[in-house]
This record gives sequence, structure tokens and C-alpha cells, in this order.
Amino acid sequence: MFRLRPRQILLLCAGCDLLGVLGLAALLDRFADTGLQDQPCWLVSYALVYIAFSWLFGSYTLLRWPRLDLPQLVVRLLVTTLATALVVVLVYWLLNLPETFTLGHRRVQMVLLSGLSLWALAVRLVLWRLSRTRQRQGLSPLEHAEREQQRLLPAHLPDQALGLEDLPWSNPLSVQRQLKRSADVALALLLLLATLPLLLVAGLLIWLEDRGPVFYVQERSGLMGRCFQLYKMRTMCQAAPDAPATWTVRGDARITRTGAFLRRVRLDELPQLWNVLRGDMSLIGPRPERPELEHDLESRIPHYRKRHWMPPGLSGWAQVCAPYAASVEEAELKLSYDLYYLRHWGTALDLLILLKTVKTVLKARGR
Repeated sequence: MFRLRPRQILLLCAGCDLLGVLGLAALLDRFADTGLQDQPCWLVSYALVYIAFSWLFGSYTLLRWPRLDLPQLVVRLLVTTLATALVVVLVYWLLNLPETFTLGHRRVQMVLLSGLSLWALAVRLVLWRLSRTRQRQGLSPLEHAEREQQRLLPAHLPDQALGLEDLPWSNPLSVQRQLKRSADVALALLLLLATLPLLLVAGLLIWLEDRGPVFYVQERSGLMGRCFQLYKMRTMCQAAPDAPATWTVRGDARITRTGAFLRRVRLDELPQLWNVLRGDMSLIGPRPERPELEHDLESRIPHYRKRHWMPPGLSGWAQVCAPYAASVEEAELKLSYDLYYLRHWGTALDLLILLKTVKTVLKARGR
């Protein structure tokens, strides 16, 4: 039976949203003579704005949930609708568009967005139902996790199921591997230059709060387990040099007020762009962990050492799909996503992770 992967379902949903905008515009043209089809560029731009807000506010994400929260879906669609309407109003006002721009008319907006909201709700309900039906067809735990949840369960993965030679990264001459490094250098340099003013302001706020150092240097495990010095903006109170390595938990009292904000918007991670330029890290990959914590994790979680088979990343598949790890169980959950990334790595997956990272930053969901 033909199966759609979760990402394909999300793309199908976005395509249905696009068709919904075009179809409703055709109906309005036929029955109200609005002339929307005479403005194809504006109409497609309108649809793309709606799709972008649907992605940002999570109405696509709900399709992957095991239980559909209907009230939350309705709320997310309403927020998407209001945000789209606000963009149209701002464009209409800022560009001083003429009356012939019927897409900006209040009556057209009300009819179009009302119809689009109902269409989007129906599409999501149908796609969610279809995706749940597929999951009840007797897949083994390992196949189910890989196909539907896009992760590999360490406890169910045979020892020989994931060898170094089987990974896409293992070919040093592959075009994708060379492209990844080139993109790392170019994007890291651009981001450093673009965010330099933010780094300066953040550094000043850190120093003003407790007159302590701005940056925090910590040893982390990198490619093939080799250690390197990772740079971050300090978000916690200064610890004693001989303080033991411990997990950072939600509401950790060591986090400063400035640090809490920097963590939410991920600004504390920006100095790691220097690690990317040096070749210690990549923009996308498994997050590097402290060696002191990894000794215990390697003894308790199968296949943990394999996450070192690719360069560590500033962001990664586990970071955008799983919560912050503060225990062995959560570390095993994140490893399941890291192992999936190792097996399925490619340029397309890296771009998807990059988009999800941008979404996380915009929504200030970091910890």
C-alpha cells in the first residue's frame, strides 16, 4: 500500500492550502466579479503568507500528534487567519495600493479568510485521520518509529544495523559532504557579521548583571569523540572550577535573568559560529555533549557512541524534534533522533532542520 511520510503529509497539507486560496478566488470571481484571478502574483503571495503563518503557528505540526486537540487546532487556524489579514492590511497601507487591488478590500478578505479557515480545518481533519489509520497497520516498533516518528529506537536497533560504512556521511568525496562544509563556512560568517550588534548588547547585559565574564568555554565531545573547546555566552552564575558536571533542568536556579532570555531566543549559542568556522562543528548535526556526562550515557544507552560519527552541530534533528535532555531517559530519546539523522542525512534534511530552527528562534522556545 502506498504510504506518505510525515513530511510528505505536511507538504500535501500546504499544497491543499494553496489550492484552497486559488479555488476560493475562482469562486469569488465567478459570483462576485472580484477580479482576483487578474492578480495572480498577489494571490500566490497571499497563499504563501498564509502557509508561512500556518507553519509558524503550528497548524501543520498538529498533524503529527497521536491525539488531535480540536480546540487548539481551531485557535491556531484563527491566529493564522488574523496574522494573514494583518499583513494584507499593512501591505495595502504601506504601498498605497489603488482601489483595483481587490484582495485588500474588507469584504473580500472576510469571505476569503472565512472560507479558507473552514477549508483548512477540513483538510487537517481528513489528513490526520488518514495518518492515524496508517499507524494502526501492524508495523514493528522499529519500523513504526522510523517511518512515522522519524527516529531510530536504540533499544530495538541491532548492533550491526547501523555501521559507519552505511552512513551517507562516510564518503569524504561526496558532493553533499563538500556542499555542507562550504555552506557552513559561508552561513556562519554571514551570521556572525549580521548578529555582531546583538552579541555586543547581550555581552553588555551579561556583564552588567553580575560583573562576571561574558563568554563561557566548555570542553565538549566532537567528531569521533575528539574533544574541543566550545564557546557560549554565559547564562548561569559562575561555578567553581572543580564543580561536577550536572544536567540543566527547567527552572534551574543557576540561570541568570539575562541568561534566561538569551536561552529562550538561542542567542547564547551564537559564539559557536566561531567553532563552525574553525571546523570543530557544523551548523547542523548531533549536539555536542560534555565528556563527563557521556561516560555514563555510553554505558547505559545502546549505540550512544555512534552519534560521534558526524561532526556535532549548532542545531540538529534531535534539537528541533525533542525537548531539552535533563535525564538519561531524555538523552535516549534525543539519541533516537540523532541516529535517524545519521542514517538519512542529506542536504534536504539539513534545510528542513534549518527551517525548524528558525521557527524555534522566532517562537522563543529555547531553554
